[in-house]
Amino acid sequence: MGRSLVLNATLQPLAVVPARRAVVLVLKQKADVVASNGVVFHSEKLEIAAPSVVKLRYFVRVPYRARAALTRRAVFARDGWICQYCGSPAENVDHVVPKSRGGQHAWENVVAACRRCNSRKENRSPREVGLKLSRQPFVPRDGLRLSLGRLDPDWEPFL
Repeated sequence: MGRSLVLNATLQPLAVVPARRAVVLVLKQKADVVASNGVVFHSEKLEIAAPSVVKLRYFVRVPYRARAALTRRAVFARDGWICQYCGSPAENVDHVVPKSRGGQHAWENVVAACRRCNSRKENRSPREVGLKLSRQPFVPRDGLRLSLGRLDPDWEPFL
C-alpha cells in the first residue's frame, strides 16, 4: 500500500495520506489525480489507478505555523541521520548545551548523535569533552519535508 501527497487547490502541499484515502477523495469528487504510481485498485465494477499526488478541488485554509515542529524524526532528518560529532549513524538526540546547565529544548540546541558520542558527552559541553560539531544546529525552513520521511519521486516537483 502506498502513500499519496495531497495538494491544496493552489498546489501547496498539505499532507501525506494513505493511497486508499486519496482514492476516496477522488471518488467523492473532492480531489483530482495529478500523478499516479501504477498501482490499480479494483472493485466489482471499477478500476482506479492509485494516485501518488492528488489536488483538492477547493481551497483549504492552513493555519500559519512560524516554526517546524521539533520532533525526534525531524531532528534526524535535518541532520541526515548522522551523528553531528563523529559522522556515524545517529541513534540519539543530544542537547548541545545540556538542559541541566540551562540549555533549551530548541532547534538551535538539539542535534542528532550516536550512542557513543552521546554517552561520552553526558552532562557536559562538547568543548569540555573534546567534541566538535560538524555544523551548527539551525531551524529548518521546510517542516513538511522533514515530517514526511521517505519522499516519493513523483512528489519532488510539488515540494
